[in-house]
Amino acid sequence: MSRYWSDFVKQLQPYTPGEQPKINNLTKLNTNENPYGPSPDVLQAMRQLLNDDLRLYPPPNADDLKTTIADYYQVNAQQVFVGNGSDEVLAHIFNGLLKQDKPIFFPDISYSFYPVFCQLYDIEYERIPLTLDYSIDLQAYQRPNGGIIFPNPNAPTGRLLGLDVIEQLLQANQDSVVVVDEAYIDFGGQSAVALVDKYANLIVVHTLSKSRSLAGMRIGYAIASTELVEGLDRVKNSFNSYPLGHLQIAAAIASFKDETYFQQTCTQVIDSREQLVEQLQQLGFDVLPSAANFVFARHRDKSASAMAGELRERGLIVRHFNKPRIDQFLRITVGTPKDNQLLVDSLSAILGS
Repeated sequence: MSRYWSDFVKQLQPYTPGEQPKINNLTKLNTNENPYGPSPDVLQAMRQLLNDDLRLYPPPNADDLKTTIADYYQVNAQQVFVGNGSDEVLAHIFNGLLKQDKPIFFPDISYSFYPVFCQLYDIEYERIPLTLDYSIDLQAYQRPNGGIIFPNPNAPTGRLLGLDVIEQLLQANQDSVVVVDEAYIDFGGQSAVALVDKYANLIVVHTLSKSRSLAGMRIGYAIASTELVEGLDRVKNSFNSYPLGHLQIAAAIASFKDETYFQQTCTQVIDSREQLVEQLQQLGFDVLPSAANFVFARHRDKSASAMAGELRERGLIVRHFNKPRIDQFLRITVGTPKDNQLLVDSLSAILGS
């Protein structure tokens, strides 16, 4: 701890990202990256921009990308906000929309960046416990609050809420902002973007890191009422007026234009997930219903921590959270069929099945 740090920095407890080890021949199933690369059209679009124009600043509002996203979801471009990954978008939402007089609500088992943002921006919050089956009960959120945020599907559980339940919450909670964080929605859910025009307090956050295979490019966006987007723009332009570079913008636009590749890879991940769930169940795992590109599973007899360690010795990395209620679960990213089979074979050997 440096004597030059401010007291504010000394008190921070930063988010811990998933491990990115530099180990050869590693099967990496711990950070929910897409097992398939981005569309070839994306790579081509980026190559075309590798020239002297990189000396120029990018367009500050990424208007072409906003228009592309707006056309894709049939909303207005003024309803789209973009940023460096969904984490930056969320950071602006916490600072610009969720810093209120009352505490904000989010699930007790959820994306662990939420309490970090609250600490960073001095936001009071309350964790709402998941039910016994690890579901989000939105009825528990229907009381005075400074804002509500939850992932759908939830992470790390993978469980999905239907739009009917989300709309019931929106109808009962119109005095504060509701944020639906849809990082994994393309792997089996219906986006709440369909509700944005009905509810001025709803903001839906997406990332291109998961279903569009662009985790390395850091591109995120939100769709909401023009009123909420205008507020986010005020924060963005007080922080970083050029959030997305030329290559990011080109990659994102090309990704949205190659719908065939997008649908194909999502279907492959979904099919692999269902097969993986069945194989894990045959090995004695209880697996929560998942609509994401990962599964959350615990074995009836074997310690999750021990399994994670033994898998690592075999060159496979999965995510283990040493936290109450979920310390016996492993979060396993859905890989290619080859990756998944290697995982299943390794678990079978570890379990002596």
